Amino acid sequence: MLGDRKLPLLIGGGALILLLLLVAANQANDDTELRSAVAQSGDGDGSAQQPTSTQAATTTTAEPTTSTASTLPPFTGWVQPLSSGLPWSELGAVEGLLTFRGNPTRSWYGRGPVPQDPKVIWTFNIGCSNSTVGGEPKQWCGSGWTGQPAIFHPPGDAEQWWLAFGGYDRNVNFLDPATGATVYPPYATDDIIKGTITIDPDGFPLLYTGSRDNFFHVAALDRPEPLSLWKLSSDAVKPTLWNNDWDGSALIVDDYLFEGGENSRFFIVKLNRAYDAAGLVTVDPEIVFSAEGWDSDLLAAVGNDVSIENSVAISGDTVYFANSGGLVQGWDIGGLKDGATPERVFRFWVGDDTDASIVIDDVGMLYVGSEYERGNSRSEELGQIIKLDPSKPDDPLVWSREARTGLDSGVWATPALHQDMLIVATDDGRVLGLDRATGDERWVLNLPGPLWQSPVVVDGVLLQGDCNGVLHAFDISDTSVNPLKLWELELGGCIESTPAVWDGRIFVGSRNGTFYALSD
Repeated sequence: MLGDRKLPLLIGGGALILLLLLVAANQANDDTELRSAVAQSGDGDGSAQQPTSTQAATTTTAEPTTSTASTLPPFTGWVQPLSSGLPWSELGAVEGLLTFRGNPTRSWYGRGPVPQDPKVIWTFNIGCSNSTVGGEPKQWCGSGWTGQPAIFHPPGDAEQWWLAFGGYDRNVNFLDPATGATVYPPYATDDIIKGTITIDPDGFPLLYTGSRDNFFHVAALDRPEPLSLWKLSSDAVKPTLWNNDWDGSALIVDDYLFEGGENSRFFIVKLNRAYDAAGLVTVDPEIVFSAEGWDSDLLAAVGNDVSIENSVAISGDTVYFANSGGLVQGWDIGGLKDGATPERVFRFWVGDDTDASIVIDDVGMLYVGSEYERGNSRSEELGQIIKLDPSKPDDPLVWSREARTGLDSGVWATPALHQDMLIVATDDGRVLGLDRATGDERWVLNLPGPLWQSPVVVDGVLLQGDCNGVLHAFDISDTSVNPLKLWELELGGCIESTPAVWDGRIFVGSRNGTFYALSD
């Protein structure tokens, strides 16, 4: 488990129905083609407008300010499935790279262009701190799995950008993406931060982050320095399993927070975001639902070492996640706002530790990457890369394939979707280019492993860091041919963290204690 291994749907309209049939037949679409195909009238959810100091306290409903108008057709559920592969702003969120893999289906990786001949333009020293593993203190440096930076507008300024990330210095750091200068005091926690932070998608000046300090944090960013507004303890609801870390990157949709913890519990929290009379953001969170991430059948098969380390994903009215026992599950949240209790509507056991986040495509298919640690017959038979159709809960397996080279191998990195392909990085150093419809291998790249950095694809360019500290770029714009190597750049350390791409720059941290900005 990662806690121990971190060391080295039908919408009316004939045209849209035809589109969905075509999508289902091909299993994939290029982002640009999808935008064009679904460019119909439809408004996304509004983001919150920050009031002036003279305004009275307000609720979460407000006129939108910095959100991008959606080109997707209207959708009455939680997350429009057709938004897979598109920025979160297509659903009405504010502009930016706001959470791990960029949107609720964990399928968007940043905004180009990608540098063609990058150099290091600035660095930031993250440093190191000690954190206990198995009762022994160990030194952790830089940033690691998953560690993707967020890029967003600071409170009240739609022109500037901030870059923020959590690290093994126990802080969330806020930098100017152009210069690397500190633009805001760090938000300090009491232990290391392994996961990716989330920035509020509705424009509230709020930061959401887990930490190994026992708490999931909600912090305000509209004060002279970050202020903790609320912390969710790993002991808030019993029973629990495993430990008190929070690796997952939360999703916030319609004032509800969705998050899983290494205590093996899944939480839904009503945030009740607002502003006070002085114009400062407030929250009044209420845990409206919590579920055990395990069941008796799973514990009988794998024992009690079960946690949720991946980031939840949402498509339609279902929230999905997996756990370190290999249990993939989906919970129906369709009636949540009306007081209905979520129900588990999907269960599939892949056999082994699944820390990579589930990725969901535009027709609701799930792509799962799993490890091979227990060596049981289920994971040996099924393999480590699995495609599932949750609309067929009794027989959801579409295809699966092996991605192991013995015990302690398999997949830690979250797969990437690109046109008609699935890109998967493996612990042994392979990057597999798979046909999304069949799972057949089209090509393989061999890099120094382990590969825990999740592949990033922007503008047809694949970025993949390795554990020799080299960041590689490949042209995969034409999925019918083998990737063309574009460049590689040695940074140092082990690149576990997932890069962020934004407006001609690449931002990524390394286990050598350094954070890098790259540009032409």
